Amino acid sequence: MKLVSFGEPGLEMPGVVQGEKVLDLCMADSSLPPSLRAILEEDLLARIRALLAAAPADCWVEAARVRFGPPIPDPRNIICLGLNYRDHAEEMKMEMPKSPLLFSKAAGAIAGAYDPIPLGTASKTVDIEAELAVVIGKACKGLSESDAPGAIAGYTILNDVSGRDLQFGDKQWYRGKSQDGYAPFGPFLATPDEIPDPHALRIVSRVNGETWQASSTRHLIFGIPAILAFITEGMTLFPGDVIATGTPSGVGYRKTPPKYLKPGDTVGIEIERLGTQRARVVL
Repeated sequence: MKLVSFGEPGLEMPGVVQGEKVLDLCMADSSLPPSLRAILEEDLLARIRALLAAAPADCWVEAARVRFGPPIPDPRNIICLGLNYRDHAEEMKMEMPKSPLLFSKAAGAIAGAYDPIPLGTASKTVDIEAELAVVIGKACKGLSESDAPGAIAGYTILNDVSGRDLQFGDKQWYRGKSQDGYAPFGPFLATPDEIPDPHALRIVSRVNGETWQASSTRHLIFGIPAILAFITEGMTLFPGDVIATGTPSGVGYRKTPPKYLKPGDTVGIEIERLGTQRARVVL
């Protein structure tokens, strides 16, 4: 399934995309909770699969007529990995990490896949990072690598927008990664049956049609099971939590000369089987 949250910011409702239409889940079954995170918390995905075959025609809406918000508009945690692609660690001129390097983004950074990317006023050097994101499907702690796939609700795209001057000037990454709108997310959450191998997905970013990043998730240093086992060794993950697995080489900061976003730019990020983000940059 391709799960979505659609509607105006702050008012998103859960749905399922099929072709050019979206099933309004709460219209099809008024007893369902009105958020995708709550649906995960209550373990209702099997019920939604059954609903797809029986939903009345008037519960479907044209996808082109709705705003796709972030699949999980209200995650408890957004956990990101730094330097998790070999080529990116090399271009940053940093040693390969011996264990996953974690940081977080504020929940207020979350935005829809097609929402404008606001530069804001705090940073003058705003960059992009195309990333495969994992969404957690059940509360979990102490996962083994073999158990980790069973905790995953699905996969999606996250653009780890980064204010480089803040990131490196502050000596830690939180503020530079957490400005409002700095986490375009989606457009949909693909359940694991849609993604035969999350470690073999083409990943591309473009700015104004120019390719910045072109790689594959096969170049991850730490695979998804290892990441989840590492995180949950001492902390609990909850349904709807987002894990962004790192970005490959090609970021603007490391180009010669460096390239940064400016008003009017168009940013496109594509991950195989997970659709495409397309967003315009604004002040």
